[in-house]
Amino acid sequence: MDIKLLRIDSRLVHGQVANNWAGSLGAEAILAVSDSAANDELRKSLLLQTGGGKVKVHVLGVEKAARVYKNPKYAALKAIIVVETPADIVRLLDLGIEASEINVGGMTFKQGTSQVSQAVYASPEDVAAFIEIDSRGIPQYIQQVPSTGRSDLMPTLKSKGLA
Repeated sequence: MDIKLLRIDSRLVHGQVANNWAGSLGAEAILAVSDSAANDELRKSLLLQTGGGKVKVHVLGVEKAARVYKNPKYAALKAIIVVETPADIVRLLDLGIEASEINVGGMTFKQGTSQVSQAVYASPEDVAAFIEIDSRGIPQYIQQVPSTGRSDLMPTLKSKGLA
């Protein structure tokens, strides 16, 4: 599988992903990877409609996404993989998905999170997962859409006293 973008976005698929990222990267498919979404028929149904006919959306659990990634049938597929949390990235990496870099696009505010950037809030568990990803030598950057600048995640976390 040709992963055009590996992104963390708590909303999974929405206009920024389906229109901006998919269009600018020439993606043919978006894999919304979330165990909770894959097991929630209403949420899954809504996510499947977000591609707008321009790109095919698939909703998969983490383990199934790893199997699809390894399947030779999908070797040439140009895809965006979007997960809800950095812990999901760690799981995907543990299951054999290769990543050259991670895009952190949006993580919504929840009780117990700290603001990292305008659109990114992280819990202590999220920060631990970011540190684990960093320890594997995989760069992580914050960028909402292709037309905006990117900033390195780890120095941002450190400047805020989170890592």
